[in-house]
Amino acid sequence: MKKALVYSAIILLAACSAEPGSEKWCAAKKEQPKSEWSGSDVATYAKHCLIDGLEVGSDAWCEELAGKPKGEWTADEAASYAKHCVM
Repeated sequence: MKKALVYSAIILLAACSAEPGSEKWCAAKKEQPKSEWSGSDVATYAKHCLIDGLEVGSDAWCEELAGKPKGEWTADEAASYAKHCVM
């Protein structure tokens, strides 16, 4: 029972956080000191906030990811695709 509560809390907290590559995430990263960014943050920011400007979950983003071989998807991309493009 205790484990179920912990898992539920983690899922709820994850749902409240800004999804990497989303407009909210990009805005938060822009305000955060760059010294606190991880390598993954840098790559995600460059790809979604600077280069292609495609917001994660947008129709254009879903179409672009659908055209990319699934073997090249990151775990975050696969989760976001399932959440935004399939459901």
